[in-house]
Amino acid sequence: MPEVPVKIYIDKLLKKCSNVTRELALLSGPAKEKALRAMADRLGADKEKILAANEKDVDAVGKSFEADVMKDRMKAAVARLRMTADDIKEMVDRLRMIADLPDPVGAVTSRWERPDGLQVSRVRVPIGVIGVISELSPLSTVESIALCFKSGNLCVFRGAPEWGLTHQAIGTGLREAAEQNGVPAGAWIIIERPEKEVAVELIRAGNSLDAIIPRGGAGLRKAVIEQAKMPVLCDDGGLTHMYVDADTDMPMAQNVAINSKVQKAVASNSLDTLLVQQVIGRQFLPPLVNRMLEEFKIEVRACPKTMALMGQMAMTGHASIIPAKEEDWHTQFQSPVLAVKMVADMDEALAHIVTHGPCLTAVIATTRYESALRFTREVDASAVFVNASSRLNAGDSYGMGADIGISGSRLHAKGPIGLEQLTCEKYVAFGSGQLRYPHPVPEAYFDAIMLKRP
Repeated sequence: MPEVPVKIYIDKLLKKCSNVTRELALLSGPAKEKALRAMADRLGADKEKILAANEKDVDAVGKSFEADVMKDRMKAAVARLRMTADDIKEMVDRLRMIADLPDPVGAVTSRWERPDGLQVSRVRVPIGVIGVISELSPLSTVESIALCFKSGNLCVFRGAPEWGLTHQAIGTGLREAAEQNGVPAGAWIIIERPEKEVAVELIRAGNSLDAIIPRGGAGLRKAVIEQAKMPVLCDDGGLTHMYVDADTDMPMAQNVAINSKVQKAVASNSLDTLLVQQVIGRQFLPPLVNRMLEEFKIEVRACPKTMALMGQMAMTGHASIIPAKEEDWHTQFQSPVLAVKMVADMDEALAHIVTHGPCLTAVIATTRYESALRFTREVDASAVFVNASSRLNAGDSYGMGADIGISGSRLHAKGPIGLEQLTCEKYVAFGSGQLRYPHPVPEAYFDAIMLKRP
């Protein structure tokens, strides 16, 4: 029997969501916490099943490559796909951590009383149905479902097809554990069909999805932003800049720069462009660049001033520095590549950040309080750090627990999108008969008054 066309398949799936959304939004905090703990226990119990399914996914990907021609690519693909017992433990721990977080739904964020006695509150409520399109590991699957569920949203998740059997094994256990603990059937959907058209139809399902979240590389983000028919909740797009001021603690600044770039070079908040005030360039850049090249194997793309400076240094390894092209200043690398530029002062640094935006994360290394205040005030980014690594722009660093991505949006929330950011706010007002004046009265009332006058 031929498969149902993708559009009909997606429409049918999403049509069911409206029936579950209200039930899900009304689930109590303790009920959600109990379900998440049961889901964590089930994942731990299903460890062997999940690893066996993952091994089949790994075998399928391995066979899809021609070993003689693409051996290195095959090894990289297999290494990316293969899961271990530690990966399962991380998923279990993530679920339990999310279960421990405060339930944001129903939280009153502010309350005040008007002169007429009307008591007004702002209350957190779920957004609704959230689509997630992911290219990341199954940890993101578990994390996305748990965060949406805890915040009262229905998650429609489309993962990377190469993890298809792994997702099925994980999804079955999560669904059964949740339903056995009072969660309505269909509280989330994991789309199992592998066609690319599935993602396209999901992006265009503006009548059914209230928001969408891409979790992956620049290509996925670009496709979602350009084609989405609903708000894009977070896209992790934008560059990460670090400016090293003339007044700085150089060893500290070097450590912050290295951590920002090297700790996880593929992360969206890893350092893309390093701006150094040129009066300290000669002291600061050679040792830092040398460490980046030799110790951490980072490719450095430098401005002409930096190229000239490094060319004068009798050091080995500097041959790896290459001249930066114009597009490098606009690129979010998410790879072991760093662009380095010397600037005259903070004015030039700030102008560079504005010109080559948007900026996702910004860092300043300085010991001068006035410089720190000016930088934090003038830079438009989802987060601005003073003397701290850009890699700290994440939910766990802020005490929010897990996050589903980082947003640079001006319309909903900047920074990590955690449980609170997966809700919106509505007004709730208690009154005792308050009216808006002038209060309407029937025309007949005025006619009767006129007749009584002499």
